[in-house]
Order: sequence, then structure tokens, then C-alpha cells
Amino acid sequence: MSDSNAEPVSNSFHSESSVNRESKLARTLVELADTLVADFDVVELLSMLTDRCVEILGVDAAGILLQRANGDLRVMASSSDAMRTLELFELQAEQGPCLDCFRTGVPVSGGDLAEAVGLWPDFAPLACEAGFRSVQALPMRLRGSVIGALNLFFTTPGLMPHRDVQVAQAFADVATIAILQQRATLEASVVNDQLNAALNSRVVIEQAKGMVAERIGVDMAESFAALRGFARDRNLRLVDVAADIISGVRPAESLRDPAR
Repeated sequence: MSDSNAEPVSNSFHSESSVNRESKLARTLVELADTLVADFDVVELLSMLTDRCVEILGVDAAGILLQRANGDLRVMASSSDAMRTLELFELQAEQGPCLDCFRTGVPVSGGDLAEAVGLWPDFAPLACEAGFRSVQALPMRLRGSVIGALNLFFTTPGLMPHRDVQVAQAFADVATIAILQQRATLEASVVNDQLNAALNSRVVIEQAKGMVAERIGVDMAESFAALRGFARDRNLRLVDVAADIISGVRPAESLRDPAR
């Protein structure tokens, strides 16, 4: 879907200084490229990708659907709980821009979701209720292989500027190459186990997010930021920190107190 009459969505890509923007772009591409030569955590990679789309491109929410070895699509990363809920609904309803993008392997844009009820009768109204008015979905593909979709949502109507789309597609392409390269080194059964482990990791992380949010009195987004910041500062795996929080080995309050 493409709305040729819609105005481009305004975002921070234009308001930030050119030097600052280019620095962030370079840093992101380097971090993505690092996964091509080293072992990496799929959930961490995709979470970083969605966060950088929000930070650099000024989108209001970003999420990633990834195909498992058995062909099922799963929500693997999202920049907000509202985004995650919307993508889960999209999978249940089996309709929406992200699914269209994955199925066709080409970008799908919706400049005004309020006018897309005819195309996505169940999805479009729910997206609007969640506060989103436009969308840009980009395929995670390499040649003929499509493994998922990067989904970018805005709270205002309009099309995403073309150069922003190009940057987001470049992010998605590098992440796709990293994932496919990793898969190529493993047997099919091992790949399936790895993706199942990634999904299990996400469950553990979501449980820990809820515990931390309740214990230290923050929202879910701040809770996730605290978990990830704690893990990065101590060179620990995010899922290991989350597991320690759930088991009680590490008090949730320790994420609020840097000295612990």
C-alpha cells in the first residue's frame, strides 16, 4: 500500500544537526556490522535495531517480526508495549502492513491508517485506537530470502521521507545478513533450538521487566532500560540478569542502586 498524496511524516531526522545524525548512523552501522564477525544475541540485536530507528529516524514506535525455522512468524522486538500488543494482534488477525510486507518481500506504506479500513478492516481501527496514524513496513530480506519485517509506526499521518526509508532498509539489510550468516553455520535443528531459546529469553525478560517495574516504581519501558543498562555496564547477558531477578539471586532494587 502506498499513499502518493500523503505528506511526508516529519521527524527528528531533519531537526538534528547533520554531524550528530551522521555520528549516530555510523555508530549503529558499526554495531550491526560487528555481529557479522562475532557471536551475538538475536534478541539484543533486534532490540537495538528498533531502539535506533526511534532514536535516529524519529519514528514513534518500531517492531520486528521474525520467521522461525518452522515458518511461524513471531514478535521478536518492539520499542514499546503498545507496539508489541499491536503486532501480536496483527499476527492473530492475519492482516496488516507488516504481514503484507513479509508475504510480498517489498516495502508497504500506509500514509493514513484511518483511511485503510478497506485494506485492513481489523488492524487499521485498532492501530488508530493505539494512537498510530501511519506506517512503513520494510522487508528483512537477502536476495530471494525474506525472514521477517521491520515495522515503523507514526502518531501523525503522512509518508516516511524517502531517505529515511533508505536508512531504515539499510539497518534491516545488515541485521538480515547477520542472522542468515549465523543460520548458515548451523544445522536446521540447531537453528530451531536457537530461535526457541531466543523466544524463551524474551519470556524471561518480559517477566523480569514486570518485577522490576513493580519493585522500583517505574513503567515497563524504564524497567527494560534499567535491565539492559545494568547488563551492559557489567558485561552480562541481558537474559542472565533477568533470570537472576526472577529467581531472587539479584534484588530488583539493585537496578535502582548503582552501587549494588
